[in-house]
Amino acid sequence: MLHEDKNKLSSEAFDLKRAIDSLKEELEAVDWYNQRAEVCSNENLKKILIHNRDEEKEHAAMLIEWLRQNDKGFEKELGEYLNLDTEDIVSAEEH
Repeated sequence: MLHEDKNKLSSEAFDLKRAIDSLKEELEAVDWYNQRAEVCSNENLKKILIHNRDEEKEHAAMLIEWLRQNDKGFEKELGEYLNLDTEDIVSAEEH
């Protein structure tokens, strides 16, 4: 859903929107497959659902990397918060 006049948005803004929308869809798919696998009683089907879930995680990671490469704000924040050496994520903000 666009919140602004599409004729006033740059192609870069549209690409960013495409990436964000796609990331939301991939994360939703991860959740759906995870829920299905959690309750599935057939082990073979469960393996397929887990495989599909993990493929969606790969897609989400690719989109996050695209966002990092193409948006300076995401680059800064991802650089700060990914691969922390502590479990206390909020503490990274204090440094």
